[in-house]
Amino acid sequence: MGAIPNEAAPARRRRAVPWVFLGLWIVVLAVASPFASKLSGVQTDRAVDYLPASASSTEVAELQDKLPGGEATELVLVYHRDGGLTAADRKTATDQVTEIAGAHKLVVKPEAVPSKDGATLMYPIASTEPGKDEDKRDTLVNDVRDKTHGEDGLSVDVGGAGALDTDASEVYNSLGGPLLYTTAGVVALLLIVIYRSPFLWLVPLAVAGVADYFAMGVAYGLYQAFGTSVTGQSSGIMTILVFGAGTDYALLLVSRYREELRRIEHPYDAMIAALRGCGPAVLASSGTVAAGLLCLLAADLNSSRGMGPLGTVGVLCALVTMLTLLPAVLVLLGRRVFWPLVPAFGSTPKQRRSLFSAMGNSAGRRPLTVLASGAVLLGALALGAFNLPGALKQEDSFTKTPESVSAMKTLATAYPALNTQPITVMTPTGRADDSLTRIRDTEGVGRAERGRTAEGWTEITVTTTSAPESDGETATIEALRDGLDGSYVGGPSAQQLDLKDTNARDQNIVVPLVLGAVLLVLVALLRSIVAPLLLLTAVVAVWGASLGIAGLVFGPLFGFDGTDPGLGLLSFVFLVALGVDYGIFLMHRMREECLNGAEPGEAALTALRTTGGVIASAGLVLAATFAVLTSMPLVSLVELGLVIAVGVLLDTFLVRTYLVTSASVALGRKVWWPGPLSRPAAAVPPPTHEAEPVRVPSS
Repeated sequence: MGAIPNEAAPARRRRAVPWVFLGLWIVVLAVASPFASKLSGVQTDRAVDYLPASASSTEVAELQDKLPGGEATELVLVYHRDGGLTAADRKTATDQVTEIAGAHKLVVKPEAVPSKDGATLMYPIASTEPGKDEDKRDTLVNDVRDKTHGEDGLSVDVGGAGALDTDASEVYNSLGGPLLYTTAGVVALLLIVIYRSPFLWLVPLAVAGVADYFAMGVAYGLYQAFGTSVTGQSSGIMTILVFGAGTDYALLLVSRYREELRRIEHPYDAMIAALRGCGPAVLASSGTVAAGLLCLLAADLNSSRGMGPLGTVGVLCALVTMLTLLPAVLVLLGRRVFWPLVPAFGSTPKQRRSLFSAMGNSAGRRPLTVLASGAVLLGALALGAFNLPGALKQEDSFTKTPESVSAMKTLATAYPALNTQPITVMTPTGRADDSLTRIRDTEGVGRAERGRTAEGWTEITVTTTSAPESDGETATIEALRDGLDGSYVGGPSAQQLDLKDTNARDQNIVVPLVLGAVLLVLVALLRSIVAPLLLLTAVVAVWGASLGIAGLVFGPLFGFDGTDPGLGLLSFVFLVALGVDYGIFLMHRMREECLNGAEPGEAALTALRTTGGVIASAGLVLAATFAVLTSMPLVSLVELGLVIAVGVLLDTFLVRTYLVTSASVALGRKVWWPGPLSRPAAAVPPPTHEAEPVRVPSS
C-alpha cells in the first residue's frame, strides 16, 4: 500500500500541471485584456513621434504645441482644370472656401494664389482647432474634403502637411486588422504544409494569437510606466515578431516533442524531456534577439528607439507562451493532435532521403571551394546596394497615391517657382524682427511672414523658391539654421532632412552596439571566440547581400523613387538578431556532437543533416511573416519586409547550409578556439564536466 501513493503522485502531476498552466493563462489574459484593448488608443503617428529627439524640427513641433491653439493644421486647397479655369470654377472655389472659413476657426483669411497659366488656383489655409489631437485633425481634414468638390472636369484636391498626416494616419490605423489576419493566414498555410495534419497547425497558431494579445497588454503597460513611444510601425513590427519568432519556437518544440513521444510513453514526461532538450536553445536565441533589439534604445530617432522595447516585448511574450501555454495544450490534447501521423510509443520514424544531408556532403567535400564561391556570390550581390535610390520623399511614401500627394504633384507643376510646403521658424520673440530680416535676406527664400507669439517664442512661416525636398530647399534650410542663432527651423522638409541625418548617426552608434551585444551572448553560449565571429560575419554578409538585391529591384521592378532612411539600420538589427538564431541552433548541435567524440568536420555535417529540416521550416515561416509587410500600402514597410524576408531566406538556404558548414569543416577544431574543444581529442575533458549540451530536434 505504501508504494501506491508514490506511483499515483506522478499520474496526478501529469493531469494537474497542464491544467494549472492553462488556468494561469486564463487569469493572465483576463488581467491583460483591459490593457491590450487600449493599445490602439495610445498609438500616435504625428511627425513628432517619429522625429529625432534632439533635432531642430522636433523643437519646432513641440514649441508649436505651446502657441495659441496649439499646433496648426496646414492645408492647401487645389482647384485645377486642364486648359484653364472658368469663371464658374473660380466662383465655386470662392463659395467653398467661404463655407470652410465659416465652419472652422482659421488662423488667417484664405487668399487665392492663381498659377501663371490660369489652370490652377491654390488656397492655403491653417487652423488651430485640432491642436495636437490626431482625431480632431482627421475630422477637420475630412470635413474640408467633404465641402470641396468639383464637376465637369474641375478637380479639387486637399493637400498640405495636415492632409498628408491624415492620409498617413489612416494607413497606419488600417494596418492592425489586415496585418494580423494576413500574417495569421500565411503562418496557418505554412504550418498545414509542414505538419501535414488537419488539427496540429491550429495549436501553435492559436497560442501565437494569445501571445500577440498578451504583448499588446505589456506594450500598453510600458507606455504607461515609461512613456514608451507606440506608433503604427512599431506595433505592426511587434505583431510580425510575435507570429514569426513564436512560430519558430513552436516548430522546434513540437519537433522535439514528437521525437520524445516515440521513446517515452506519457505525453507529460515526453514534453518535459522536449523542454529540457530544446528549451535552452530557444532561450538563448530569444535572448540574443532581445539583446539586439534593446540596442535600439541608443538611437536618437523616436520611432527607432520605441521599436526596440516593443520588439523585445513581442519576442519575450512569444517565448513565454510557447514554453508554457503551448506545452500545456499539447499535453492535454495527447498524441491524437498529430493525427494522421501519430508518433506511437516505441515506433521509429521512416527514414527519408535528406536534402540537407546531400547539401552537407557537397559542402564537406570541397569546403574551401564552397566557402570562396559563396563569399564571391554574396559580395557580388552586395554591390547592388550602390543602386539603391536616394532618400524617400513624403510624396513617394505611399504605394497608392492619396489625395494629398495628388495635390502636391499638381502644385509642383503649376507653381514651379514657388514652394507650396512652407518652412517654420521658431525664434525668440525679442529677436523676431531681426530674425525676420535675416530670413528674408537668405538666398532661396521667396516669402516670410510673422505668425503667432506665446511664451517668449514667435512663429515665422517661410516659403522658398525651390521645390519641396529638393537640393535647393535643403541648402536654404541649412543656411537658415546657420544664420539664426537661438532659433529652430522645422516643417515637413526639415523633418525629412533631420530623419535622414539622424538615421545616419544612429547607424554609426547602434550597429557596433548590436554586434558587441550579440557577440558577448554568443561567446558565453558557445564558449568560443571563433565560432561567434564566424556567425556574425555570416549574418553581416547576408545583410549586405539583401540590401544589394533590394538595390536591383526597388527601382527597376517596384518603381520606388526612394529608400526609407531607416531601412539600413532596422534591417541590420533584425537580420543580425534573427539570423544568429539559426546559427545558434546549428552550432549547438555541432557542439553536442563534438562533446560526444565526433571530429569537427563530421560534427558539422551531422548537425546540418539532423537540424536542417526543422530550421529550414522555421526560416520559411519567419521570412513569410516579414514578407507580409510587402502587401502593406506604405513604401517604407514594403522595403523593410522585402529586405528582411530575402535576408532570412539567404541565411537559411545558402549561408547557414553551405558557408557556415563549409567554414566549420575547413577550420576543424579551430572553430572552438580557445575553448577546450579546440584542443586534440585526448585533451578534451569528458562531456560530464561540461554543462548539459542542448539538442536541437532533428528534421
